[in-house]
Amino acid sequence: MAADSSLLVDGSFWQRPLAERMQVFAEWREESPFLRAHLDVPFFGQEVDFTAVIGHAEVCEVSRRPQDFCSGRGSTSIIDLPVEIVEYFSSIIVMDDPRHARQRGIVARAFTPRHLQDLSDSVERVCSELLDEVCELGEVDLVATVAEPFPLLVICDMLGIPRSELATVLRCTNVILGAGDLEATGGEDVLSALLSAGTELTGLLSELVEHRREHPSDDLTSALVHADVGEDWLGAEELAPFFILLTTAGNDTTRNAISHGVHLLASHPEQKAIWAADPEGMAPAAVEELLRLASPVIYMRRTATRDTTVGGLEVSEGEKLAMFYGAANRDPRVFAAPESMDLRRAPNPHVAFGAPGPHFCLGAHLARRELSVAFRQLLTRLPDLEPVGEPELLESRSIPLVGGVKRLPVRFTPVARTDAR
Repeated sequence: MAADSSLLVDGSFWQRPLAERMQVFAEWREESPFLRAHLDVPFFGQEVDFTAVIGHAEVCEVSRRPQDFCSGRGSTSIIDLPVEIVEYFSSIIVMDDPRHARQRGIVARAFTPRHLQDLSDSVERVCSELLDEVCELGEVDLVATVAEPFPLLVICDMLGIPRSELATVLRCTNVILGAGDLEATGGEDVLSALLSAGTELTGLLSELVEHRREHPSDDLTSALVHADVGEDWLGAEELAPFFILLTTAGNDTTRNAISHGVHLLASHPEQKAIWAADPEGMAPAAVEELLRLASPVIYMRRTATRDTTVGGLEVSEGEKLAMFYGAANRDPRVFAAPESMDLRRAPNPHVAFGAPGPHFCLGAHLARRELSVAFRQLLTRLPDLEPVGEPELLESRSIPLVGGVKRLPVRFTPVARTDAR
């Protein structure tokens, strides 16, 4: 029986529990690593035929062939976004070489060993501060109190954004990451909400850039606007989209991996006990397994630049291919018992940060560090923390880019703060 791809583009499908959705992908994948689908998006006036890539090898092949499957035609979303949206939210993820290589190189140059050590120190400090705020309460929404502010505070510290602006950054990034959720957009139509959020973030970050040009500091913004003699740097029109990308994509993986991860560990108490027995030593492998199972980024699109084949499938020039990372991360051709949690799994070639290729996530190192610190502190400071019910997921009108958790109530035995209050 042919797979019914209409389920894939149904927003209600993405409200189902993670395990249930992955079972559907498993059934589709048994038939083929590809799924032809049709998406109708009335509020953008588009109808799109596309191919869902749901096999691990096939996702990796598409990612490794940027000359054949590009990022810079329309968007990395399935639909082609309006020009004004791309202007705000494009940055390097919707660029191809040589523009992509140039901008990525400039940004990578700013992540010196000293900056990376400063980031590591910031991650520890921020996580400890957040847990001090909740550890005496006994019951909180994990998303609102820890998972949501944690990576954003790290990014704000990294960029030099004042803590006083956190509420603005949080509100705007919630709109961008949850554009299909009426609560996130405040009932405003998607396009207007996205443009408003982009405009507000652009204004905030432009003020910061101008200030750092005159008053450099030891932060990433200063490193990006002050190049050494002979070095290239980002132009004014390039900085704002990059910063918006960093404040959104730079927090969604960590934020949702923490939320999904806490829920997954509660469902596998024997695995949680293994990690709790060695919080530091188990962290590297355990974090990779949580990323594999949670796969916070749902998909990224590529567009065929010519008639070609991939994984035996004939593809026409202009055809859109959407790589579904969660499905690839549970491919039994690569992962033994793919639906099971194994915190000692090795090797673990998941594609939660994208598959190998020029667009592999630039912030993967930071996200891994954040997750290692978050779970080490949670397991040691709040060892009996457990969810109170299922995660409440972001609503979606169709296929979301990110599998966002909106709320996750948790409870635990209250403990004393570690600071000297």
